[in-house]
Amino acid sequence: MRKNTWVLQYCLLFMGCYLALTMGAGVEEKVDGAMPVTTLLPPEGNTTFLDGTTWCVALAGVSQVDLQNALDWACGLGMAGCKAIQEGGPCYDPDTLLSHASFAFNSYYQQNGNSDIACNFGGTAAVTKHNPSYGKCVYAAPGSVGSAAPPLLISFWWWKLALLCLLPLYLGS
Repeated sequence: MRKNTWVLQYCLLFMGCYLALTMGAGVEEKVDGAMPVTTLLPPEGNTTFLDGTTWCVALAGVSQVDLQNALDWACGLGMAGCKAIQEGGPCYDPDTLLSHASFAFNSYYQQNGNSDIACNFGGTAAVTKHNPSYGKCVYAAPGSVGSAAPPLLISFWWWKLALLCLLPLYLGS
């Protein structure tokens, strides 16, 4: 009986940890005396509902070093979809920093809700209404790119958790 109680506690601990991680639980701090200010400005960020479809492209004439740093960030920590601009991809040609950065910046921009702030990249990019797609290179548009984790990954973690909970029962038999 004592062993079954330990296994149950073990399972509950892991399930609690899993739920805390997946539900985004965290410590929130209360803002001291913050008073909301009402303004009549349009909402920040998403401009697609105001002016139609928009894309994010790299600006010509900016520092090549800044552009390369922004591209590296977008394809690295920014997790933009950069597979199409790799050698052999549909957007590899023209093989220019400006072209590759534009594709990566737009991918990041679309994944992050078309927010104006998601198309800054240190001042190396800007929002445009002109579709930059060409030939077989199709730039993502609003609604064509998802930023959520695939359901398969979440399902995988549930199976792993279940296995961890059942393994002690199996080994104890």
